[in-house]
Amino acid sequence: MTEELTFEKSHPSAPPPRLPEAGVEAAPRLPANLLRKRPPALPRLSEPEVMRHYSRLASLNYSISENFYPLGSCTMKYNPVANEQAARLPGFAELHPYQDPETIQGALELMWRLERALCEIAGVDRITLQPAAGAHGEWTALRMIQAYHLARGEERSEVIVPDAAHGTNPASAALCGFRVVEVKSAPDGRVDVGDLEAKLSNRVAALMLTNPNTLGLFERQILEVSEMVHATGAKLYYDGANLNALMGICRPGDMGFDAVHMNLHKTFTTPHGGGGPGSGPVGVKADLVPFLPRPTVERENGRFFLDSERPQSIGRVRSFYGNFGMLVRAFTYIQAMGGDGLTQASKDAVLAANYVRKRLEGVLDLPHEGPCMHEFVASARNLAPQGIKALDLAKGLLERGFYAPTVYFPLIVPEAVMVEPTETESKATLDAFAEAVKEIVELARTDPDELRAEPRSLPVGRLDEVRAARNPVLRWRPDGESD
Repeated sequence: MTEELTFEKSHPSAPPPRLPEAGVEAAPRLPANLLRKRPPALPRLSEPEVMRHYSRLASLNYSISENFYPLGSCTMKYNPVANEQAARLPGFAELHPYQDPETIQGALELMWRLERALCEIAGVDRITLQPAAGAHGEWTALRMIQAYHLARGEERSEVIVPDAAHGTNPASAALCGFRVVEVKSAPDGRVDVGDLEAKLSNRVAALMLTNPNTLGLFERQILEVSEMVHATGAKLYYDGANLNALMGICRPGDMGFDAVHMNLHKTFTTPHGGGGPGSGPVGVKADLVPFLPRPTVERENGRFFLDSERPQSIGRVRSFYGNFGMLVRAFTYIQAMGGDGLTQASKDAVLAANYVRKRLEGVLDLPHEGPCMHEFVASARNLAPQGIKALDLAKGLLERGFYAPTVYFPLIVPEAVMVEPTETESKATLDAFAEAVKEIVELARTDPDELRAEPRSLPVGRLDEVRAARNPVLRWRPDGESD
């Protein structure tokens, strides 16, 4: 179940790689000290060997196309192939970002219509489609909030972030130059309103929050929180990572949120992860609209155009107009689902999470009372007497064909196991996952050493993750080559 590198598979009998002509004039001869002393050791393989090598590598990867992926807080759900077909239409796929707007009216209309659909879903007035991911959306929203306060002559220096927040929240606030102030969670897992009240002041620019929160719990006092934040002149920011629980049911804008980012690569079934492509549009209420990144897509007399004449804009935050292919995929999904379909998706996501949570009662520790929303956080601390940790549970799930849920996050739950089933999985899959967890917990009690040795049947076993993080080796070198 392993695959050698192309360098290791190389054999001298194969002809060297055939490189095309450069098509440019030869450069003046380089100085001798800059020239290689021997030809590069490129692998020599036939075309079928190369094809089979990469096909075997692909088969070793885990993906949503093959198995269940209950990665908490990341909504790793099925991406319909219809989205891909739409994004590959020549009229979209072959566009050039420097084309005259008159020649890309269809693309601009799609962006204009997508913005209005997302505005309706989130309950905001306008949206920028430029941000490339969720964290980029956080930063963009905070920059607009910062510009809003400065335009009013207020230099607010603090951003409040819950202790259960996604890690990018405090990072984005710090990157914008704010001092991060942490607000505690109450025993029920929701924001401690008393602690929040004590930390609100005229120094606060915004409270960053997601609802449902990172524990999968709905913030029942959200209207009270909104009123408290706005009473100090601060803004309320919505982390849209958990919007998958709310589509068509309730809207962040109606809860009092002033800025809302949305992960198209989580909620709206565009490809996810790997550092890109992604997409994290940001919606804002009317008083933040002047600060939207430029250009925005506008319509006048039936024609669409890009408006760069926005004097209070925070400027462009992404090359060109954002990750356009993601926008096509998300728009296709929204059109295919319709309002009723999006609502049903959220209801199914919440139902699936509560079903799995119920099936794991008495198996893992459940630190907060239900019901949950689209995800829930369990804890493996009940396995501590056997010396078993959340990491062991995760490795056991990999051995049984399931991608492991997020572990050790949120940090406020010891030995956290964060599960998000999504709406696209069948009851049979959810049952199989719950049974696998039960089997692992039973093994932890009867033969913990066996569990600690898993996984056994995967291409790699347990890696030295600490060493890999501290001493990464990113380049393969043949024996005897030091440089």
